[in-house]
Amino acid sequence: MKQDVVIIGGSFAGISAATQLVRAQRKVTVIDAGKPRNRFTDHSHGFLGLDGYSPSAIKEKTWQQLQAYESVTIIEDKVVDINKKVQGFSVKINNGETIACKKIILATGLKDELPDIKGVKARWGKTVIHCPYCHGYELRNRSLGVIATGPMSLHQAGMIPDWGLTTYFSQGEYQPDPEQKLFLQQRGVSFEDTPVVEVLGGNLEVSAVKLADGRVIALGGLYVGPKTHMASSFAELLGCEFTDGPMGAIVVTDDFKQTTVAGVFAAGDIANPMQNATFASASGVMAGIGVHKQLIQELL
Repeated sequence: MKQDVVIIGGSFAGISAATQLVRAQRKVTVIDAGKPRNRFTDHSHGFLGLDGYSPSAIKEKTWQQLQAYESVTIIEDKVVDINKKVQGFSVKINNGETIACKKIILATGLKDELPDIKGVKARWGKTVIHCPYCHGYELRNRSLGVIATGPMSLHQAGMIPDWGLTTYFSQGEYQPDPEQKLFLQQRGVSFEDTPVVEVLGGNLEVSAVKLADGRVIALGGLYVGPKTHMASSFAELLGCEFTDGPMGAIVVTDDFKQTTVAGVFAAGDIANPMQNATFASASGVMAGIGVHKQLIQELL
């Protein structure tokens, strides 16, 4: 099956890219393995027109809309290999099918590396969260904590008081400098250097954290900035260049989301230093436009 474009990843970025291309009557195949980064949360917030919908409901709605266009194919499976050819690429799927295409859009997402603290993983995406714009309103007006995982946690601690009284847990490692500490104090942030060793609470709720010295501090929600890693190795295998993002490596792209490898584009969290659903969708739109622009130029 010969396609203009294969898009790997069928969430916000991938579907946004596909929509631009099918509306330009290009042949597009979207391949989705069904493991989006946002699968741990019940609701997606801040996305225009879909605030509060579940990620699965958004996926279903957007897929239905995309499939109204006759030039799209959606395959729910895993890509196992991509090979660069003299002209274009060959994409092998786990079901044994191989698709030839002119361009690739990687919308494969990131995976989060959570701190090894008992109780964090079970509550991730519920009452242990990362982005206050995405989920902070649901934890508003509670006593909140920020568990430091790196230098960016200090920036995070400066934001969170808008949602509730905030304690910054440095874990004995990520201390503010005098200027940062003064700013955080002015924001009303409290400081605790003894490491958090366990998150307490019933079901998916946070009621407190237990410290290494045995003390327990009552809280109603926690913020954690996870380190991030590529959810797929394809960008590396294809030879794309990377740069450092705030919490991990991201793929280098130009203004139209082409990577440093000709014909390979990247969209969504893997190519965005700032990451949420809206940014992912916007970068997908740009990737779709970038691919279409390149396909047109190659006919001249």
